[in-house]
Amino acid sequence: MPQPPALNGFALASLLAGLLCFPPLGIAFGIAALVQIAKKGDRGKVLAITGLVVSVLMTGVMVFAVGRLAQMAPGRFDGLTDYSEVEGELRDIDDLKAGDCFNVPGGDLFDEHPLMYAVDCSRVHHGEVTASRTVGAAEAPGAEEADRASEDACWKAQDEYAMDTWALPEFAEMFYYAPSRQSWREGDRRLLCVIGTTEEEWRGSLRRDAGMLKPEQAAFLRAANGVEFVLSRPPGEDVEDALPEHQAWAREMHAALGEQAKVLQQDATRPGLEKAVAAQLKEIEAARAAWQRASQARTGAEFDRLWDRALAAMSLETEKALRGAYGLSTQVPRWLEDGSDSTQDPEVGSARLRSAEPV
Repeated sequence: MPQPPALNGFALASLLAGLLCFPPLGIAFGIAALVQIAKKGDRGKVLAITGLVVSVLMTGVMVFAVGRLAQMAPGRFDGLTDYSEVEGELRDIDDLKAGDCFNVPGGDLFDEHPLMYAVDCSRVHHGEVTASRTVGAAEAPGAEEADRASEDACWKAQDEYAMDTWALPEFAEMFYYAPSRQSWREGDRRLLCVIGTTEEEWRGSLRRDAGMLKPEQAAFLRAANGVEFVLSRPPGEDVEDALPEHQAWAREMHAALGEQAKVLQQDATRPGLEKAVAAQLKEIEAARAAWQRASQARTGAEFDRLWDRALAAMSLETEKALRGAYGLSTQVPRWLEDGSDSTQDPEVGSARLRSAEPV
């Protein structure tokens, strides 16, 4: 009986090369198979066409992948260069804790996911960790107010870590690193709060928490920082468009100043504090009265006038004298001096004294 035509070897080779080896070679084998089948009548035309199609598709995938790799290569090489230039020991962000100091490539703390190299705080460093904690579902990326919650948490952590805010270097800034949408899906739940000191060379720890202060100093600073925090967080909308929110904020200011007054009243007879405490309490009383009236304002214009009055009631000189009496820093921070010149405009004044540098 007549023998069936032989299976063309190039047809099979085309499919195998396209799937397992080198797709461009599979294209060549597929074309060669179709030519030979047409001339010799070999079997395998469907196999050759399949191998040719698969090889073309895989070649396209390979070209795309090579292109992406070429785009990413410069960044990869830069990372290797940074690895050799940064002082310290490379650490995962989850391994850093409060009190750790670190460096980053190029001193760029604005990088979303910087490489962090732990270094002793006595050596020049770019950042110091004030807090590291796990965030909950309410702070998931994309959740309402998630960024604000992370920012607020890190401001509060910094105020507890370096309580005497006037003693911080003027170039020190707050940074935080929160999970991104992608890292959250991969299980990332770490919030890292940092004091950045990249503008100038800095050695030494900035830590000055309650354990390093006298009890009366810590109590005063905790209350003063509480007032400062609320003051720096007015509603984002214009007062004309969000009067109820501004009224609620005024009530928060009234309460925060009340807490500060309670602390000062306990120290009113402490030797060396009598005069300074009395002066501050007098100003607090006037400011609280203005904030209370602002919480009941009927119009935005009335709220603005009372806001101005409340800010004007508190003077830097009185606070400077009080801090000196407590044995704290009396160097008025530049950001506070700049804000004190703008009390006539509530949108630019003391309520905008502190702004985070989130990454």
